[in-house]
Amino acid sequence: MLRYMIHLVFLSLLGFLFVPADRGDVGPGELQVGFAETDITPPLKGKTVYLAGFGHNRQATGVHDPLMARAVVFRHGQEKIALVSIDLIGFFHPYIERIRQRLPDFRYVLVSSTHNHEGPDTLGLWGASPLQSGVDAEYLAEVEKQIIAAVQAADAGRKAVRVRIGSAHAPELLHDGREPYVKHDELVALEFRDREDKRAGIIVQWNCHPETLGGKNTLISADFVGVTVKTLCEKYHCPVVYFTGTVGGLMTSLNVEIKSAAGKTLDDGTFEKTERYGELLAEVAEHALKAAQPVKLTPLQAQRRLVFLPLDNKLYLLARQLGVVQREAFLWSGDLYKAEPAPPPLPQKGERKGGADKPLCLRSEIAWLRLGDLDIAAIPGEIYPELVLGKVQDPTDPGADFPDAPIEPAIYKQLRGPYRMLIGLAGDEIGYIIPKRQWDEKAPFCYGRKKAQYGEVNSLGANTAPLLCRAFQELVASKSRLRP
Repeated sequence: MLRYMIHLVFLSLLGFLFVPADRGDVGPGELQVGFAETDITPPLKGKTVYLAGFGHNRQATGVHDPLMARAVVFRHGQEKIALVSIDLIGFFHPYIERIRQRLPDFRYVLVSSTHNHEGPDTLGLWGASPLQSGVDAEYLAEVEKQIIAAVQAADAGRKAVRVRIGSAHAPELLHDGREPYVKHDELVALEFRDREDKRAGIIVQWNCHPETLGGKNTLISADFVGVTVKTLCEKYHCPVVYFTGTVGGLMTSLNVEIKSAAGKTLDDGTFEKTERYGELLAEVAEHALKAAQPVKLTPLQAQRRLVFLPLDNKLYLLARQLGVVQREAFLWSGDLYKAEPAPPPLPQKGERKGGADKPLCLRSEIAWLRLGDLDIAAIPGEIYPELVLGKVQDPTDPGADFPDAPIEPAIYKQLRGPYRMLIGLAGDEIGYIIPKRQWDEKAPFCYGRKKAQYGEVNSLGANTAPLLCRAFQELVASKSRLRP
């Protein structure tokens, strides 16, 4: 019996000594990171592609530059997390849930849209007319497939890395399209280097609508995002992934004064301005990288929570009723975390009844990632800077519809790590997330204006921000013990 036990121990030791190391002799405590990209440019031959983000019936006539799905995979020990950026206007939560089902070995898969206004309609809102969807279901299925392929390729290419993080401010590259004027002008950049001190990849996060080309352009493009990524790739000879951040409010490249190298002011809606803006943003990223400091991104932790948000926007309700926007709805009961599925829309019937006498809501999600010393807020729409930075107007303007509404808990105040970042349109696209006390649909309008400012028309409703910010605060509070 003793001889048998000694034999087993000997075999176990042999097995331990000769198990192949993962990904090139990577130690069990090291961070591994992989990058990959796939092409998600829609085919135009034999298809009508409706471009998103501006008016209806804007049909693509060609391709100026490709649209991409870019993935970065993190692994530490047995935990794996994937972050994916896609050059699209938005991607609904149900599509992302299907993607996660096909990547079951990941702790969390985040899919964020850059909110590109020069790519195809992926939400249904910009078809031939307000009564017609612009979505191509076959194309959406292909996007899902390519996202999965990008994640799998990034996972296969993982290598041990060390990381640096830096930031830079560039208020001159942002125009705020709505009072009160509050800019989120911080760019965050992370640089990954392998054991041979070669760059393995770069992540850039910036807060701006990719809409420099405007509503008259008919060529498919990633807007300034594609230029920024290309410029950095060529300079640093490594993959680059761009993530959008705080873009509500309205953070935009339109109306930003951009000059050529010769000093000529470039016009909105031109490729000249778009390319120059992308190059200037790449320079900001370079400044951030030059000032970067070593950062620990382990352990990897990700927490998400499903939330139900009231669907109060009458135009969205009508779009669902007509089948222009196809998305499952639920019955709002007042509980942020629980709801029952709603019956399908009935022709010529009131959308808010459905036999249950309850208003409708949508299921979405918020998430909080803690990668060592970096906290990341994953927000499912276009959040206003005031809600991120803790700058909600106080006292409110007398013309506001809800002047006594409590100020929402600021997103960044919930993030207590040494470094922080926000990824917008993460896991969903629910539209604008507006501070309730700055909601302004009814006269008299704020700031002495004769008509309401742009924003509310593309929001689920006035209660979206209070509910979403509360949910994020509760998520972080319930999981804050996770920091070692």
